[in-house]
Amino acid sequence: MSTLKTDSLSATLSEVLQEQILFGDICPGQKLPSQRSLSESHQLSRATVREAIQDLELKGIIETYHGGGSVCRNLLESHFDLPLEGIGDNIDFQIQVMEMRAALEGEAAYYASIRATDEQLAKIGTEFEAMQARDTGNTTLAKAKADLRFHMMIAEASHNLLVISFSQIFYNRYFNAIYGVLDRTLKKFGRYPDGISAQHLQINQALQTRQADLARRVATEHIDFTRRLLIDSE
Repeated sequence: MSTLKTDSLSATLSEVLQEQILFGDICPGQKLPSQRSLSESHQLSRATVREAIQDLELKGIIETYHGGGSVCRNLLESHFDLPLEGIGDNIDFQIQVMEMRAALEGEAAYYASIRATDEQLAKIGTEFEAMQARDTGNTTLAKAKADLRFHMMIAEASHNLLVISFSQIFYNRYFNAIYGVLDRTLKKFGRYPDGISAQHLQINQALQTRQADLARRVATEHIDFTRRLLIDSE
């Protein structure tokens, strides 16, 4: 057990937790380990752990709920005043959303291929297989949700706080536009385009083999492909 003063120990633990949040080991919306778990893993008293948690809460980094533990906040959310409704069906706006997705998901895939843990890559691979199995017979809404879940897992595996935080906000605020893109595509072609499933496969393979440049390229091309289909549907 360290002989440092309690306030020094709590400050150190606060810094450790902030670093885990900064590098995406604890993602926005994710619960922190329980105070008991932190006390045991860091060999600190519960009082010291409580002080560290209180410090994070005072800094606005986490929110603590009575009986529900502490949850990491999305620190970007309060800084984005983005339209929520009434524009998702506008094709010009949908094209803009796809342009932004191409840039965002390309970077997410690049950093995920470098920084993802083996466990995260395994989960992405499992989600890819599940998504392929659900490809037929599901509603358009279910397909859109599955697609975003796959890409959000990649963003979280990037261990880049800004990529993770912005992806959460972007996908949540503009889900209607993203769903609208898929809906337009399915109405035009009558089915899920073959190229999209093949592109998901390429993204997964590039991630699993940790080919960063390839992962960025195929993730970007995947969204650009869908964007071109959308333009052609006008």
